Amino acid sequence: MSEPSRVAIVTGGASGIGLAISRRLAADGHAVAVFDLDARAAEEAAASITEAGGRAVGMPVDVADREGVFAGVAAVGDHLGRPAILVNNAGTGAKMTRFLKLAPEVWDQVIRVNLTGAFNCCQAVLPHMLEAGWGRIVNISSSSTHGGQPLLSQYVSSKSGLNGLTKSLALEFAPKGITVNAIPPGFIDTPMLRASAERGEFGPGGIEDAITRTPVQRAGQPEDIAAACSFLCREEASYITGQLIGVNGGRNT
Repeated sequence: MSEPSRVAIVTGGASGIGLAISRRLAADGHAVAVFDLDARAAEEAAASITEAGGRAVGMPVDVADREGVFAGVAAVGDHLGRPAILVNNAGTGAKMTRFLKLAPEVWDQVIRVNLTGAFNCCQAVLPHMLEAGWGRIVNISSSSTHGGQPLLSQYVSSKSGLNGLTKSLALEFAPKGITVNAIPPGFIDTPMLRASAERGEFGPGGIEDAITRTPVQRAGQPEDIAAACSFLCREEASYITGQLIGVNGGRNT
């Protein structure tokens, strides 16, 4: 049985994991609004989806800008229709920093994007889902929340908060036909991961050493996350909510 076509918003949807999710949801038959801080990248991502036979629009949206988020969601309604799927993927990485050297403004920025950004998007989209009596929210968190990560307290805290938000919203909105789940990716080959490797954050062995410590013996691909996200957005996933679905090659179980 084919899935009904719905309208999806993917934040940070123009590159890496977000782009893979945007393309997968479009291939599933959904109309996709690509929200991204980079206006040109958002437009190019939407154009690539359209060229492949899908339906998409690209919009420059900063998830940390609450007014901009609400304006973007309103524009999605005008261009594509009522949003029923929200993937909170937009996020910012963090430079490894000793906690006592961590500047308050750096802490605030990471929290504002990674956690408050999802808060803004959920508050903007949930009323549409409530009116429809159906919705899917998928939050892209991080496998670092499983056991912590030294020198990245701001990042781990923001993503752990996102997991907590996931569980709370799942309980509140489950009776309304809305599911809320999180995917904490682990070791996915993205531009952000490559940048971390270039900064030496994987140690002297780099990415190859990390691969040897991954049970499936390969780095994850953005499409691996997109596949899990696709399933959580389906009708048949209606009994799954409030869950953290790890996609990490067995690095965390």
